[in-house]
Amino acid sequence: MISLSVYFEDPFWVGVLEISEDGLLRATRFVLGSEPTDAELHAFLMRHGVVLLERAEAAPPVAVDATRTARVNPKRAAKLAARAAASISRPRTASQEAMRLETEARKQEAATGRKEREQAAAEHRREVARRKRIARRRDR
Repeated sequence: MISLSVYFEDPFWVGVLEISEDGLLRATRFVLGSEPTDAELHAFLMRHGVVLLERAEAAPPVAVDATRTARVNPKRAAKLAARAAASISRPRTASQEAMRLETEARKQEAATGRKEREQAAAEHRREVARRKRIARRRDR
């Protein structure tokens, strides 16, 4: 079965051609630009349909999850879609990636330093308590 989905992915309209057969799914994605009318979409498919089918056939197959056929409540689907959209990280430039790595390294450094300080403080408290205990024994 072959299906075509067209959706808006800011700032362009994108099409996805999916071929599903024998429990496997192959897909290819293509950018359409501005919102296509039905006639423009038909003309695009007539011009580039064979190439798109070849690209989809060449794509690696993915097993289709048969358990996902159950209908999902629309409100739940919207919630899941929002959660998925929030979890997707945007593509970063090299400088943004470098800054993110630096921030993570500083966080890790701060965490190890904090842990060492807490351990030193705990050891100090134990030592003070031990000295007090010894001093109390000597005063008897």
